[in-house]
Order: sequence, then C-alpha cells, then structure tokens
Amino acid sequence: MDWFHWLNLAGVAVCSISGTLMAYQKKMDGFGVVVLASVTAIGGGTLRDVMLDLPIFWIQNTDYLYVTLFAALATIIWLRVSVRFPYHYLLIADAFGLALFNVVGLEKALLTGAPMEVAIAMGTITSVFGGLIRDVLCREVPLVFNGELYAITCIIGGLCYAALFAVGLEALWCGIGALVTTVLLRFAAMRWHWQVPVFKQHS
Repeated sequence: MDWFHWLNLAGVAVCSISGTLMAYQKKMDGFGVVVLASVTAIGGGTLRDVMLDLPIFWIQNTDYLYVTLFAALATIIWLRVSVRFPYHYLLIADAFGLALFNVVGLEKALLTGAPMEVAIAMGTITSVFGGLIRDVLCREVPLVFNGELYAITCIIGGLCYAALFAVGLEALWCGIGALVTTVLLRFAAMRWHWQVPVFKQHS
C-alpha cells in the first residue's frame, strides 16, 4: 500500500517541521531541536504501535527517522534566512500533521483487524500525542487542551471515514475524506475560535 507509506512519511515531515518551529520559538540549541522535532513526528505513532502491540514503525523502517531529520534541517535553513518567527506557519503545519496522522493511525488500526471505534481512537491518539509531548516539554498549555477544537476534529474526521467506508468507498477515498474534513475543521476552529464549553463562565 504505497499511498499509505507516503502519507505516513508526509505526516512525519510536517510534524517534524512543527516541532522545529516550536524549538525555534523557544530558542533551543541543536540537540533541543532534534528532540522536539522527533517527539512531535514519531511520538503519537509510537504510542499507537505500543497499544496495538505492533513493531514500532520507525524502528521497523528507518526512513521515518531520516525524514524527521531532513525536515528539521530544511526548516532550520529556512528559519536562518527568515526575518521573523512565523507562528501562523506553526499552526498550519500542526493542522496538516493532525489530519495526516489521523488517517494513518486509523488505517493502521483497521489493518490489524481492530473495530472502527478503536480505529478512530487510534487515529486521534496518533494525531495529538506527539504535539502534546512537544508542548509539555516547552512548558506550554498543549493545543489539545487550550480551547479551540483539536482532538474533536480528529474524531469527526474519523466518523467521516467510517461513514464513507460504510457506503462502500475504497480506503483511499475514505482517507481523503477524513483528511480533508479534519484539516478544514481545524482551520475553521482556528479562524472562528470554535470551542466546546463545558463549565459555566462566572464574572
């Protein structure tokens, strides 16, 4: 399934860029950049594979490590010639990484024979866990907790996948539908500050 492999590589690259941008914002040294780019790129997938009792994907195929380092290096070179920190690029990279890993996690769970409900959960875990580690290491409130729709966009994207799968579409088109749904919802949440309030606000 070549498209699945390339989708996974794209997710790793985008999340590595996201981690490198955060490292730049926090003025980390070279080792800090590598650590932050790596945990963002492979953290969620590592947890997924452990939970599914599968070989860790980046140990089984070292292409993911090379892509992580290459994406981080390319971002460093770009930032050295940039005049200001592009925070909106961090959010954009994070949104695309969220959507890509959502599909990757969901598909990988389904390939193991997991039910759709578990697959949706695995997609969400794959998407959010790397960014959560990144933000915790940087002493930031994780994006998954800070108000705007984040993990919920993955769940809705997973439900879109399930709906398309139920009507008989091929996995590729189900994945495309889930990816587009997830990224557009995340962009909309950032643009219009969509939230799911639980507690009543007091003055």
